[in-house]
Amino acid sequence: MNIKIETFGQVNGERVDLIHLSNQNGMLVKITNYGCIVTSIETQDCQGHFKDIVLGFDTLNEYLQGHPFFGAVVGRYANRINHGLFKIKDQIYQLEKNELSTSQHIHGGSVGFDKYIWNYSIEKNETLIMIHFYRLSPNGESGYPGNLNITHSIGLDEQNQLHFYFTATTDQTTIINLTNHSYYNLSGHDQGYICHHYLKIFSDYYTPVAQNMIPTGEILSVKHTGLDFRKAIKIGDNMDKLKDKTLDHNFILNGEVAYDEYHKAAELYDPESGRFLTVITTQPAIQVYNAAKLSNKCWMGKNQYKYESFAAICLETQHFPDSPNHRHFPNTLLEPDQIYKQKTIYQFSVKDNQG
Repeated sequence: MNIKIETFGQVNGERVDLIHLSNQNGMLVKITNYGCIVTSIETQDCQGHFKDIVLGFDTLNEYLQGHPFFGAVVGRYANRINHGLFKIKDQIYQLEKNELSTSQHIHGGSVGFDKYIWNYSIEKNETLIMIHFYRLSPNGESGYPGNLNITHSIGLDEQNQLHFYFTATTDQTTIINLTNHSYYNLSGHDQGYICHHYLKIFSDYYTPVAQNMIPTGEILSVKHTGLDFRKAIKIGDNMDKLKDKTLDHNFILNGEVAYDEYHKAAELYDPESGRFLTVITTQPAIQVYNAAKLSNKCWMGKNQYKYESFAAICLETQHFPDSPNHRHFPNTLLEPDQIYKQKTIYQFSVKDNQG
């Protein structure tokens, strides 16, 4: 295992680092402590050729200009909260309604966890390097209650596994829902659309949403819908069954245990490169997004490649959207005597090309 740290730039005079993690298989992951952004993941295909398989930018300045959460940590609350309103006991909290198209609160607000420089420490042994990013989110930040101490650990091991761990404590009852928001294209970040990828989601049910993208509270079967990924299916085939070909849905995970405390969430396969991605997690759900909105703005990514709609897919393990306003959804409250803990591992491998 190897690590290299270089200067990525500055924000308000404060240095920002770019951390390179690599293993003996040649896999390379680059992470910056600005927003805990995973800027690059280089893995090999079935021919032994390496490509960068996540969307992003070459420079810090491009990230500072704004972006659709390419590779970033998302919090305090990933996904949407209806009208930015939630209640804890008798106290009502009003958050920013920062998603203009729906008038909802999304991903922690316009200055969420992705907009901060995080401190970090390094843990290294022969088979794993973990970067422990940490910061204090003060009481009232983005409208959320409680002083929240967060540690977000990102690591690479010799089995080509990328680890995303979260722990947090609070001094006041608050809500929390954290995830990583990487955009994957297993053919390569500059290889066009992901419609030919095969996707399997370990989920029988999803939470439907109204036109404002807020859950109705129903829990419905994926059977006979364009959301049925119970068996691996070409993404484009199911996209044709969805309105505007948009896949942006919360899937409730079945909970089969893979090993230890993890259960399987999803599998993604690119028959052209042979790259295969398995996602295991402790989280109860996964938000799957096929980047349908990327063409709403011109995004010139790494090597000035233009990212357009359906250029990648996000596999965001998390709790349900708008959980604070639905009592039958998994609880997202964090009490002062509790520790928030969630883990997700992305396992990268290759398999022989198949149709």
